[in-house]
Amino acid sequence: MKLLRYFLIGFLSLNLVGCVSQKKFLELEEDFNSLQRVNKELNRKLDKCNSEKIALEDELTYSKDRIEVLKTQRDDLLADLKNSKSTLNKLNESYDALEQNSSQVLAENSQQNRKLLQKLEKKEITLAKEQNRLEQLEKDLQARSLRIRELEGLIAQKEQKMQNLKDNLSRALTNFEGQGLSVEMRNGKVYVSMENKLLFASGSWEVGNEGQKAVQELAKVLAQNPDIAVLIEGHTDDVPYEGTGAITDNWDLSTKRATEVLKLLLKNETLNPQNLTAAGKGEHAPLAPNTTEEGRAKNRRIEVVLTPKLDEISKLLSE
Repeated sequence: MKLLRYFLIGFLSLNLVGCVSQKKFLELEEDFNSLQRVNKELNRKLDKCNSEKIALEDELTYSKDRIEVLKTQRDDLLADLKNSKSTLNKLNESYDALEQNSSQVLAENSQQNRKLLQKLEKKEITLAKEQNRLEQLEKDLQARSLRIRELEGLIAQKEQKMQNLKDNLSRALTNFEGQGLSVEMRNGKVYVSMENKLLFASGSWEVGNEGQKAVQELAKVLAQNPDIAVLIEGHTDDVPYEGTGAITDNWDLSTKRATEVLKLLLKNETLNPQNLTAAGKGEHAPLAPNTTEEGRAKNRRIEVVLTPKLDEISKLLSE
């Protein structure tokens, strides 16, 4: 039995030498860096969307307060106009009564009346301008309210879609949850975590039978959600990799494992390769301390991160 084990180790070591060239590794590393930038850009757009929503809500509140102030000013102008008209009526009555008086008194009253009429006209013009401005503010408020509702609706749709995706994945992968597989939702993204005991043998990147079944079920659900971005992340514990060949450390190993899972997913021909990304993080994103075997087992995993595409929200924000 030991002889057979040594033979297998030697055979795997020989195969490792030719599996991944330095050029291929650099290409994978460049792809990973590029995809990290894409992922950061998507997160930036999502943050911009949420900031825009908060800014619009603040502007909406301010506009409502401003409209109330303008309504109060309009009411004051209307009251002033009413008082001015009442004064004018009284002056007209006085004018009739004084019409028989001397021409000097009549001229003075006529001049006073003209001044009052001019004031009245100015107030009417001012009131008309304020009324137009109030109407324009109300239109702007309605437009902003509509935009906020559209943003809220799109965000709610994305959140509901991700929740439905999480529920569908939980049902599809329920048979594997006792074998180191979990599905959870965090910050609007769905995370499918599969420990190495389900997928790989120690030091290997070849997916076992049970792992292949889990990945196939995952691919079926992803095929029904073509507008979801899929990031496959490979993770290891902090125990140094002791293999030989082109793979020299845990980062190489985590990247290779992520790529193997990606290739298995793409066996489902209905998946769009443009939606899939493979990346390795080595031991640099642990879930638990590496001080115990249980913690190291949790850290040796593949995480499939599912993110909604934000094209519609970005388009609305750019309008």
